[in-house]
Amino acid sequence: MGIRLGQRMWRQLLPERTDMNVSLQAQIRTMLVSAILDQLIPAGSPLPSCRALAMELKVARNTVVFAYQQLVDEGYLISRERSGYFINPEIYKGRVTKEAHPGADPMAHLDWEGRFKFKPSTQRNIIKATDWQQYTYCFNYGQCDPSLFPIAEWRECCKQALSVLEVRGWVPDRFDADDPLLIEQIQTRLLPRCGIWASPDQILTTVGAQQALYLIASLLIRKDTVVGVEDPGYPDARNIFSTMTSRLVGLPVDQKGMALDERLNGCDYVYVTPSHQSPTTVTMSLERRHALLERAKQSDFVLIEDDYESELNYMGKPSPALKSFDQGNRVIYVSSLSKTLSPGVRFGFMVAAPELIREARALRRLMVRHPATNNQRAVALFLAQGHHDALIQRLRGAYKERWQAMADALDRHLPDSSRKPTFGGTSYWVKGPDGLDARELARRAKQCSILIEPGDVHFMSEPAPLNYFRLGFSSIPLDRIEPGIRKIAELIRQMA
Repeated sequence: MGIRLGQRMWRQLLPERTDMNVSLQAQIRTMLVSAILDQLIPAGSPLPSCRALAMELKVARNTVVFAYQQLVDEGYLISRERSGYFINPEIYKGRVTKEAHPGADPMAHLDWEGRFKFKPSTQRNIIKATDWQQYTYCFNYGQCDPSLFPIAEWRECCKQALSVLEVRGWVPDRFDADDPLLIEQIQTRLLPRCGIWASPDQILTTVGAQQALYLIASLLIRKDTVVGVEDPGYPDARNIFSTMTSRLVGLPVDQKGMALDERLNGCDYVYVTPSHQSPTTVTMSLERRHALLERAKQSDFVLIEDDYESELNYMGKPSPALKSFDQGNRVIYVSSLSKTLSPGVRFGFMVAAPELIREARALRRLMVRHPATNNQRAVALFLAQGHHDALIQRLRGAYKERWQAMADALDRHLPDSSRKPTFGGTSYWVKGPDGLDARELARRAKQCSILIEPGDVHFMSEPAPLNYFRLGFSSIPLDRIEPGIRKIAELIRQMA
C-alpha cells in the first residue's frame, strides 16, 4: 500500500472518530491503532510522512509527530532514519491468522432453548429508554441530571486515584478484600447518616444494590423459602428472589408503609423499602418500624432493608434506618450511591452479621472477586474529601424545587391523582383515572417526546392495575416540568 493510498484512507477514517471531548492527538492515535490492528495496512508498510498526513488531516505537524512517536514507544511503529515510519511486524505476533469461515451447518445447530434452567429475559422488568436524554420531557426515574453531576470534584478524585502512590495500592489483586479507605468511609461517613454503626467485618461493597440482593438471595433462599415483598414493589428485587423460589408473598402498602398483617407470619425473609417505598414514595412511620422489628423477632423472619434515597430527605426530620434499631443482627441493610453520585458508577454496599458478610464475600469472589479497585479508591477519595456531603446538599436544593414544581403542576392539571411524597425523594406515584391504560399513555407520550414509566410492572398481583404510572424528576429541568405535566394531562383527556 503506497503513501497516496494511505492518505486517502486517513481522510475517510478520521471523521468517523472525531470527538470534541478528545484531543486531536488522541483521535489520530486511535485512528492509527485501529488501522494497524485491523490490518488495513500490511506489516512493514510505510506511513505517510508527518507533514503529508498533517496536511491531509488539516492539523499541526507536531500533532502527528507526537502521535507517531507515542506509537513508536509502544511498539506499533518503527522509525527509520531518512526513510520514515513503518508498521512494526512484531505487533501481529501471537495473533491467530484469519481464515475464511466455512459457514454454519444448519443441521448442527445446538438447541439452546432446551438447555436454559430459567429465562430471566421473560421476567416482567422496568423498560428504560437508553436515549432518554434526547427527549424533551424526561420523567424517567433513576437517572441523574448531568448538569448536577460534580464533574470537577469527581475528575479530581479520579486523577488522585491515578497517582503513582495510589496506583501501587490498587493495582495488585486484592482477591476478596475491599479498599480499606472505602470501608472506613462507609463506616464513618455514610452509615452514621442513617443511624447505623458497624464494624469493618460487617460491611461488604458490591456492584450496585442489585448485586447485594443477588448475593443475599443466592446464600439464603431455597426452593421452599417464603419471601415477603411489597406489593406494589421493586421489580428487580422481586425478580431476583423469584430466581431462587416461587414462594413469594405480596405484602400490601398503605400510607404508613408496608402493612403488618397476618401474611407476615409465614415468611422466612421480608424485603422492605422503609425510607422511601418503591414505587409509592411512602415513608414508613417510626412506630411501624419498631412494630415490624418486633414482628420479625416474634415470627423469626429476617428483614432485608433496601434503604435507597434515604439521603434525599429534604422535607422533614431524617428517619433512622431499620438497621439502626437492630439488636440481634436480624436486619440485612443494602444501599448504594446510585441516587446521589450516579447510577453509572455502580457502587453499592451491604451491612449484616459478620457470618453473612464472610459468606457473601466468598461468593462475590467467585463472581467478580471484588469491584474494580481503582473505582473503589476514587469513591473513597470522593467521600473522604467531603464532596459527597456537599453534593447531597446541592441535590436537596435542586430536587426540592422540582418536587414543589411537580406538586403544583399535578394539582393544576391532574388533581386528586397523587399525593406529595412527605419525605422528598425524586419521583411521584400517580394514579390515573379508572380505565386508563398507562402503557398506552406511555406509548403516546413517547411520540410527543415525553417519557413516563407505566406502573403495572411494580404489582405482583395479576391482573395488575393499569392506571398507575411513575414520574421521576431527577433528570428533567425545572422549567420543563409544568409543560410536560400539562401535555400528559391532555393525552389522558384524549384517551378518555
